[in-house]
Amino acid sequence: GESAPLVEGLELDAAAREIRVDGEPVKLTPTEYKITELLLKNAGRVYSISDIYELVWNEPAYNAENIVAVHIRKIREKIEADPKNPRYLKVVWGLGYKIEK
Repeated sequence: GESAPLVEGLELDAAAREIRVDGEPVKLTPTEYKITELLLKNAGRVYSISDIYELVWNEPAYNAENIVAVHIRKIREKIEADPKNPRYLKVVWGLGYKIEK
């Protein structure tokens, strides 16, 4: 499928529902994919935990912090060379998460 790198080294192939890092496909669960797609399509924009939960799970965000944090951690383990020092998926303290443009 057609895919354009939205962020250097990070590609979204919507047809295949696939994320590629430096050309290598990364196996994400459907939920991990949805979170990554949301942040990647809106690179540079910060989403709060509530925003992410409501947009991805389509339900009100009650106690969403742990659920979202676990998914973010798993995504980082898959897309980051060094998950402890992420290049793409950044936390913005007190606000939420974003994918760096």
